[in-house]
Amino acid sequence: MSGPRAVRVAYITDGNPVPPGTNERRGSPVSDADAAVRPGEPGRPEVARARRVVVKIGSSSLTTAAGGLDADRVDALVDVLVKQDGRQIVLVSSGAIAAGLAPLGLTRRPADLARQQAAASVGQGLLLARYTSSFARYGRRVGQVLLTSDDTSRRAHYRNAYRTLDQLFAMGVFPVVNENDTVATDEIRFGDNDRLAALVAHLVRADLLVLLSDVDGLYDGDPSRPGTRRIEEVAGPGDLAGVELGRPGRAGVGTGGMVTKVEAASIATGAGIPVVLAAASQAGDALSGARAGTFFRPTGRRSAGRLLWLAHASAPRGAVLLDAGAVRAITERGSSLLPAGITGVEGDFAAGEPIELRDEAGRAVARGLVNFDAKEIPRLIGRSTHELARELGPAYEREVVHRDDLVVMRA
Repeated sequence: MSGPRAVRVAYITDGNPVPPGTNERRGSPVSDADAAVRPGEPGRPEVARARRVVVKIGSSSLTTAAGGLDADRVDALVDVLVKQDGRQIVLVSSGAIAAGLAPLGLTRRPADLARQQAAASVGQGLLLARYTSSFARYGRRVGQVLLTSDDTSRRAHYRNAYRTLDQLFAMGVFPVVNENDTVATDEIRFGDNDRLAALVAHLVRADLLVLLSDVDGLYDGDPSRPGTRRIEEVAGPGDLAGVELGRPGRAGVGTGGMVTKVEAASIATGAGIPVVLAAASQAGDALSGARAGTFFRPTGRRSAGRLLWLAHASAPRGAVLLDAGAVRAITERGSSLLPAGITGVEGDFAAGEPIELRDEAGRAVARGLVNFDAKEIPRLIGRSTHELARELGPAYEREVVHRDDLVVMRA
């Protein structure tokens, strides 16, 4: 699109009705005729058709103002989920840290990592117990699955995670997924579970991701002002150009705001999975295909499973610098990284850990699982694998990063 774009500011609400005069709109304007839906027809047939669905619920939608778990809110969510006949549901649930606040005498989410992890340790058991009790009202069982990004970026562990979740489906169990807050410092510091939910959706080959929180959708202005409109549909990144994301959700219990939700939607849609962002109070409508919240259309195709985790979930432990030939081989021909193309190494990492592959300007062009410790790489730089095998032994006649363990980063 040519010409300047008007800057839009996106806001979120607490799920309550917006003021009179507030309208809805797509990322690009639509008429009333475009929005019309025949009686009995879902407004979003892609949503209504989805059979395997990942539902993410945020901390602020599960807790009281004081920070403890709200049994009524948990029950209300479960009431909706158990009625999704013919569907397989994975529930990605935040709330472990929030649930642990009150038992530890804390009134707000602590700033220091040690107390966050202590709260998560106490709260995870309480959270699962609450879900177990709530699902038991319908004679349904739940299974806890705690994931870490390291586990799921490694080939064997990725397969094991998929098999576990698939078996829970086969046995009629509702999987309740969370990141292991007691050890996964990246989640506690940076992300809430929005990104995790997008990656789980890809892991289980879901047809749909639904993000539920105190977020009512993506807005083009402050919802407290008459005339602001909810963005009903986002067809691609262009619909978000110039959007300044607003404030996070209810303070004190969670970390995920609109930024993490839009990032999660981008990850999922880029992998071919549609996304609905809606308030928890709209869960039933969001899952039915009604026009609740904001609908993000898929923008890409599904990629190799664990490579999405490698690109978005793993934290690089270091980097290797590449010459121009190696960059072309990796980004254009899909080659493995050989020692001959390396010009330098940064960081202190061990074999099997994720690292960045950077070009001569220092830009990350790929990410992969390295086959050597950082301290071994300097003596490999610029040398052929055959030369290394003759001098150091056959164990050195291999790639620094194999192409099966490598993902090229988008520009």
